[in-house]
Amino acid sequence: MEQSWVPDLNRQVIILLVTIRDFALYNGVYGSEITDRIETELSKAVREVVDEVLPEHRTRALPSEPGEYIIAWDCSGNSQPDPADLTYAVKVRLQSALKKTMLQWTGIGMEVGVGYSLTGTNEAGDVLELPAALAEARRMASLPLELRNTRIAAEFEDILNNGRIRSSYQPILDLRKGEVHGWEALARGPRNSRLESPLMLFELAEPLGSLFRLEQLCRERAVSGLGPMDHHQKIFLNIHPKTLADPLFTPGNTLELLERQGLSPENVVFEITERQSVQDFGLFYKTLAHYRSQGFLVAVDDVGAGYSGLSAIAELQPEYIKLDKSLIHDIHRDPVKRALAETITSFADKIGSRIIAEGIENRDQAICLMDIGVHCGQGYYLGRPSRQKRNAHNNWDELKSIAQISHKMVTCSIPVGEVVEAPHAIAPDTLVSFAQDFFKRNNQFSSLVVTENDSPIGLVTEYYLNRQLSSQYGVALYYKREVTSVMDDNPLIVDAAMPVEQAARLAMDRDAMKAYDEVIVVRRGKLFGTVSVQKLLDTLAKVQVEMAKGTNPLTGLPGNVAIEQELEARMQRAEQFCIIYADLDNFKVYNDSYGFRNGDRIIKLCADIITWATRKHGPSDALACHIGGDDFVVITSNQAVERTCRSIRRCFQRAVRGCYTEEDRKSGWIKARGRDGLEREYPLVSVSMGVLEVVAPCSLMEVGERAAHIKKYAKSMPGNSVAMDRRPPLGSAEIECVEG
Repeated sequence: MEQSWVPDLNRQVIILLVTIRDFALYNGVYGSEITDRIETELSKAVREVVDEVLPEHRTRALPSEPGEYIIAWDCSGNSQPDPADLTYAVKVRLQSALKKTMLQWTGIGMEVGVGYSLTGTNEAGDVLELPAALAEARRMASLPLELRNTRIAAEFEDILNNGRIRSSYQPILDLRKGEVHGWEALARGPRNSRLESPLMLFELAEPLGSLFRLEQLCRERAVSGLGPMDHHQKIFLNIHPKTLADPLFTPGNTLELLERQGLSPENVVFEITERQSVQDFGLFYKTLAHYRSQGFLVAVDDVGAGYSGLSAIAELQPEYIKLDKSLIHDIHRDPVKRALAETITSFADKIGSRIIAEGIENRDQAICLMDIGVHCGQGYYLGRPSRQKRNAHNNWDELKSIAQISHKMVTCSIPVGEVVEAPHAIAPDTLVSFAQDFFKRNNQFSSLVVTENDSPIGLVTEYYLNRQLSSQYGVALYYKREVTSVMDDNPLIVDAAMPVEQAARLAMDRDAMKAYDEVIVVRRGKLFGTVSVQKLLDTLAKVQVEMAKGTNPLTGLPGNVAIEQELEARMQRAEQFCIIYADLDNFKVYNDSYGFRNGDRIIKLCADIITWATRKHGPSDALACHIGGDDFVVITSNQAVERTCRSIRRCFQRAVRGCYTEEDRKSGWIKARGRDGLEREYPLVSVSMGVLEVVAPCSLMEVGERAAHIKKYAKSMPGNSVAMDRRPPLGSAEIECVEG
């Protein structure tokens, strides 16, 4: 600032003038209706900022010109603010508060000018020399702020010099898989200081020429405090486009930090906000391509709040697209927002990106986004930022059940364990020369699994091995070394119970160099077999052919297509009907102990019993369906529900005993390891049935949500059980009243 300030304790007043630059131009282009709205927002934002910055000082508004807001601060007393610091704090907060409003109404950005002058008051409290004070404030508002000699700049420099940056981590959840996909690292200044907010930190860093230093410090704090992560999980680091294109910005420091944490560039996502401008697009894209070639990933932030088109995002081809929280707010009530989210999600699928919805604050928003097909979610409802990296909030457990049920209603496959081939395992100390000789003598094998204590730790592929050995010094470097020197130490490993289509999707999501490497299949963590991508795709194609015919390939019952068509037809006819959701208990334990063939035997037994009971007790249009795995659905009339469920329960309880050995039948339980790896006694397989009623049209996600609740309640009962949903039926007026 040009003007020096000496405090005067005798009724001193700071005149603060806020102006929207080019306001007259906006008025001419957009008209008075828009500019009146902008002025209203300006007045509201100034009052909010004043209350935040100077809550203990007396303030009053003064008459102003169009596009201006003038306020007088009586700063007499012991606590006297630095006007230059206050001016900058107000400018930063107003710029942020008004930016989204301007983008929404005009499609362009805006610049706020802030100036101040010093004066006093007479005995009556009137401001002295007001015209001269306003003229000085207007002059200063038209000039760039000079920050270097301000207190706030000194505080900022102290933060950088002493590394006083804190990191917290907010979970990002995969809404389709039901697991934590990664964490966003959020930077904060010193606690309870005026630079605690990242907005103030980064807005101050750019004019002071310290943007690179600040972001480097934030990255160091974020990575060093991260802790262990699974190899597929990500850490999202916010980064300014100008920093990315800065010649001083190199990934060297970040790579060293990652290496110390046992991570790789594939674990790091550079998050670039859509609203920040890039001056040299050519340099920016060239620099970005360089870092992506090293394995780093890219996310575009704030999509839906800014003004850049989808074509610019398509050109950038980010791995992630983050939807701004303004688009997520009330998305479950706003059909326009929902349609826009659906469009962007479809767009992302076509360019190979993933959508992350930010600002999820309640259950309704989360379920709506899951229904749309959004890939990932982030927000207070799913998990708040914390100093220690945490998993999702407890709310996620319920959503996970809904997602799993809804997913089963639209997919069908068999376990990948049923299509595996016998593997050939070798020890970690096996020599490379042995591996090469093995491939020459055994044409049927294209890979070797490296195991330790029967658990896979790596994969040696014939293609990659020959590539290494055929290099200039390959034989000399590797031939007499252990295979661990040439193995892939991060191969794709899946559980034998994973559906074929999920394993195929994971396989094809890998890097191009590894897309067709064999997939390692484990059972209880031990090597079970391997399967080629071609085998997965062939199996999946056969399953899809069967599904297209409307039948499940294992039981011959109608599948997901038939369920969707039947539900839609009944709702269009305004019929009232019931849905029985049947699920087997302790089935995974049985499958692991007795094998997949016997597991299929129980599934077919259950299918036969459900089909018999549906035909015996239900009307002619009742439908028994198999939606995949050990889950079944019956669509029938209200009158037939109780008799159908009673018959299924009694008959299955008797018949399933024939699927066990005599010893297990007598004891009434089997000893096996659960999902937690602990061995315990498990009851015999039983069937749990949840019943819900539909009286009016509703979405598949609504059915899945209600089914998750009633299924969970049914499975909480011991043995073969039936749980009737006693809440108002789906689509009823009572539901609308409660949810509205």
